[in-house]
Amino acid sequence: MARRNDHNRNEISDLALVAAEKIILEQGPEGLSTRKIATKIGYTVGTLYLLFENLDELIIQINARTLDRLHLLITDLARQQLAHQDRLTQLAQIYIHFAYGDPHRWTLIFEHHLPNRQPMPGWYVEKTMRVFAVVEASLKPLAPHRNEREISQAACALWAGIHGICILGITNKLGHVGEDIVQDLAKSLMVSYLYSYTNHQAWPITVGAI
Repeated sequence: MARRNDHNRNEISDLALVAAEKIILEQGPEGLSTRKIATKIGYTVGTLYLLFENLDELIIQINARTLDRLHLLITDLARQQLAHQDRLTQLAQIYIHFAYGDPHRWTLIFEHHLPNRQPMPGWYVEKTMRVFAVVEASLKPLAPHRNEREISQAACALWAGIHGICILGITNKLGHVGEDIVQDLAKSLMVSYLYSYTNHQAWPITVGAI
């Protein structure tokens, strides 16, 4: 059993986050509790509350680490010399493969909400938006006639579609289809959407700013 002075605050925080991630992997998000985390790292629940305000804050930190891992994967791809449309297709493939490889932590990003409709911290929102920034960077060269607002809308719309297909597949709402089928559906959506997006005609409807 670890003693209180065996680690500094940052080390205990890291231990707690790693232990929490392991619990989520083994038991799903519903199995997570401060008691289980404290037991796993050999410290008291009270010690955890000196580092995290509550379980919600700890989950935000877990989700931030998940977003960091995803961002690292897609930025590694973005550095490769690929045609922009091919890069977008591969970004979707990476996203789906990431979700299927770690479904509990992936779904926790979207299922966790702060109580009383509190907004997420600004630093966390920035981590979310930088994922979209990679998509926007690949969309922009495909249609230079589009303005910044249209590019932002396109990134959100396209990725919402990819995400929707992905979550329907993972939760078996499409029937018992595997990752390969989900990848094919996402590619079909991507090809169709980009055909419209790169057309030089203006979109007939302008939606509100995102």
